[in-house]
Amino acid sequence: MTISDIKKILKETRSLNDPLFAKFSHDSRKGVQMAIQSAKTRIQAQQRRLAAFEHRFKYERELWHKGIHYIAGVDEVGRGPLAGPVVAAAAILPKDFDLIDVNDSKQLTPEKRLSLAPMIRKEALCVSIGLVSNEKIDQFNIYQATRMAMKQAIESLSPSPEEIIVDAMQINVPIDQIRLIKGDAKSISVSAASVVAKVYRDQLMDDYAKIYPQYDFYHNAGYGTAKHLAALKKYGPTPIHRRSFSPVQKFLQ
Repeated sequence: MTISDIKKILKETRSLNDPLFAKFSHDSRKGVQMAIQSAKTRIQAQQRRLAAFEHRFKYERELWHKGIHYIAGVDEVGRGPLAGPVVAAAAILPKDFDLIDVNDSKQLTPEKRLSLAPMIRKEALCVSIGLVSNEKIDQFNIYQATRMAMKQAIESLSPSPEEIIVDAMQINVPIDQIRLIKGDAKSISVSAASVVAKVYRDQLMDDYAKIYPQYDFYHNAGYGTAKHLAALKKYGPTPIHRRSFSPVQKFLQ
């Protein structure tokens, strides 16, 4: 059997206990031994991914065990930008949710988030979005606006959640809440919400980039990059800028 044949066979292995490893372990060819090590490394990496995925179910499984069926994960995106709305998403996942790549959106590439968001929407029992505009951010402040967006997302869910897992915030709804610091990395429901919220807001800012191309929203999503600040200085703020944010205030007429 050629080294190429063995490589193809080993690419199909899924367990470190596969008898193929024992079968080929005595083959002295360097290419075979490298193929064995490569397959083992791949399997070990997958096992770590699966273990991390299962760990992110910790809070959901505890609540399911108590008989609580509808658990909403909630997360927000867009607290820091100088322009655009703050967006929150809420997601209720089924017990057989199996998208193991779902994680804190900040740990995923834009391409991975884009591919995952529609799959999350398809597998979830329900997903909803809450959005608070830059005008209301200026009126109420960013903290309160974020809470408002989260409340919108929760109240738009059907069925209504029996428990909420939220990323370190308190939402003004009469539902029990588990508040987790860095919840988007600890709870699979919050992770799913973080991905949906991030993709939704990024796509919204891409649309704004077509209207206001000078500000480079396509690349900065409203954050205060050097190019964004240079455009603010040259052109002044747009209707979607947050006038209560100090970097924007400097360029108000």
